[in-house]
Amino acid sequence: MKPVRMTNGPVVDRVMAEARAASFRTRSIKKDMKLQGIRLATSMTDLTTLEGKDTPGKVRSLCRKGIAPDTGTPLPEGSTRLPHVGAICVYPELVEVAREALGDSGVKVASVATAFPSGQYPLDVRLQDVSRAVEAGADEIDMVISRGTFLSGGYEEVAREIVETKAACGDAHLKIILETGELETLDNVRRASDLAIEAVTSIPGSGPLEDGEVFIKTSTGKVSPAATMPVTLVMLEAIRDAWFSSGVRIGMKPAGGIRTAKQALHYLVMVKETLDETWLVPELFRFGASSLLDDLVRQYVKQIGGRYTASHDVPSA
Repeated sequence: MKPVRMTNGPVVDRVMAEARAASFRTRSIKKDMKLQGIRLATSMTDLTTLEGKDTPGKVRSLCRKGIAPDTGTPLPEGSTRLPHVGAICVYPELVEVAREALGDSGVKVASVATAFPSGQYPLDVRLQDVSRAVEAGADEIDMVISRGTFLSGGYEEVAREIVETKAACGDAHLKIILETGELETLDNVRRASDLAIEAVTSIPGSGPLEDGEVFIKTSTGKVSPAATMPVTLVMLEAIRDAWFSSGVRIGMKPAGGIRTAKQALHYLVMVKETLDETWLVPELFRFGASSLLDDLVRQYVKQIGGRYTASHDVPSA
């Protein structure tokens, strides 16, 4: 592979990043735009279950919810229903169950692989994990980088594992989890974002990436803090700079800690103002979430019907 030449990269002004991120929470969103935003956020949600007690039955129930998120909720007659989610995200052993349950619904199957969430396994074992998930029917692979290797300065090694994981994905799209809660500084978040983008855009003999063929992702959801707006802003700026310099369109996925429709709308504002509205599609932006969808449904019912829905009126997976 082509050597990855990591410099210190842009220095992130933490105070300015936090102030800029906070500004996105002050935007006034009118009702029509709020409805549109809730529908959009629903279509961008990777509905996720990543627990040791996951069962085929739970995954099938999650798939039904992902296909028709507002089934069973009291919407006025004739109301437009919410769209299906972007993907159902599960462990590799449950990919085949999800693939069968989703059928031709249009919902993608995403699978965490590469020894999720720690990444602390030999690379050949992690690559076998990816290959099995793809063979079982995964459309997307969410990999974790070796954070300890990155923090130790092993940039070439991290780049190599990204390149080899990308090769193991075949036609499946790749999301590269940086686990930003363990990267310690916003400078490291930017450096890891640049490294991941450079690794996948400089593979010898490969053609240009399709839009959204590769995402960078904040977190596994197993480490606190997970997604935050300043971290996501820094990653979006790395995506923007790559777009300006090479024309490549890398996707973005904040994951973990985004639980309300209001938060999701703030993230959508940030994407539009940092990149542009063409990134506001499921092919280029996703939310990794397990509880966000319930609040999106409740807020959608509130906007259309004028009253909040009780939690028991939103069917759980």
